[in-house]
Amino acid sequence: MYQGKQITIIGLGTTGLSCVDFFADKQAKVRVIDTRQYPAGADKLPKAIPLHTGGLNLEWLLTSDLIVISPGLALATPEIQQAIAAGVEVVGDIELFCREAKAPIIAITGSNGKSTVTALTTEMAKQAGVKVGMGGNIGVPALSLLKDDYELYVLELSSFQLETTHSLKAKSATILNISEDHMDRYNSLEDYRQAKLKIYQHAECVIVNGEDRQTYPEQAVKNLKSFAEHNADYSLRNGALFAGDEKIIETADMQIKGRHNEMNALAAMALADMAGVSRVGIVNALQRYSGLDHRFQPVPTNDGVRWINDSKATNVGSTVAALHGLQVDGTLYLLLGGDGKGADFSELKPLINRENIVCYCFGRDGAELAKLTQNSVVVETMQQAVEAIRPQLKAGDMVLLSPACASLDQFPNFEVRGKQFAQLAQGVAI
Repeated sequence: MYQGKQITIIGLGTTGLSCVDFFADKQAKVRVIDTRQYPAGADKLPKAIPLHTGGLNLEWLLTSDLIVISPGLALATPEIQQAIAAGVEVVGDIELFCREAKAPIIAITGSNGKSTVTALTTEMAKQAGVKVGMGGNIGVPALSLLKDDYELYVLELSSFQLETTHSLKAKSATILNISEDHMDRYNSLEDYRQAKLKIYQHAECVIVNGEDRQTYPEQAVKNLKSFAEHNADYSLRNGALFAGDEKIIETADMQIKGRHNEMNALAAMALADMAGVSRVGIVNALQRYSGLDHRFQPVPTNDGVRWINDSKATNVGSTVAALHGLQVDGTLYLLLGGDGKGADFSELKPLINRENIVCYCFGRDGAELAKLTQNSVVVETMQQAVEAIRPQLKAGDMVLLSPACASLDQFPNFEVRGKQFAQLAQGVAI
């Protein structure tokens, strides 16, 4: 199918390199473009493969049989639109994966919670004795999963990845929720939602959030299941998770806590159930899974203060989920800030305008976030925020990093931001 074809891969890094490996095995002619001057992974690229850096090469694009585009580059980019108009096919690595994968696929997207649900669903399959591969927008690039003989794939998919995917036929698929994210890339929330809805095309079972109508498909589907606290196929009542009328597990027996995690658990149950994963595996995973790093993760300290690293809250919806129903005995010091990606922060206003909440706002959009409440302090960096907070702390207080923003204005990624917060919490010199 690809032998002798001229393939242009846009974007290096681990995903770009996985595409290079994939096409090398297919005996295609490969060249790589990266808009960065010094792209990550350039040192691992075989010397024989041409590399163009610092911008797009229109001549290469127009003389390609196929362009494999990084999710980080918008399809609306003029040079990409020129190539499409000239009849060149443009796809992403997920589309390539879907064309090759032989095992069933569980597909997960949403504005918030998708990494937790992906990891938890994968754990359910593992506990059921299924040989399962996890990848996509989490863990390893999807194409790398093809090297192993997996019985099931669990993919976390971003809206960007879904834009260039047409051949996905998921065993079970979900949109967990829709809230503003990536508004610097989409014209409207509806545009963003339409990208997410592509996950349902050809899916055997569609799983929707009964509390968020935006997650429902626009056309009727044969097999639709819902998760919600009430009136759903997978529900939460009397402190337990239910599938229909069957009690699956008491929430007290789960490692992950909080209402948002109970909703995540219901979604993972539904996805696994509909893909034929055994109930034994589902229950074992819910008893053992303790959550992702940087997602509402307690930092161990001995000062009587709860320090919580929620650096993975890179959009408003994630921070709303963290604050929903949060109980704090003393003062909550909330760290907000970074790059808001053009989002509307107003949804936070009613949640943070409380007597016992003080917001410390930093980074590119810190001043904008500080306008949401009079009880706010603007600083330049997260480190300055922690240094200002520390002398005020008393036992029973909480310091919560749940920034509602991406980290790239001041950090390489949210993981580095979370690690630095944990070091600051423990008094480690930065």
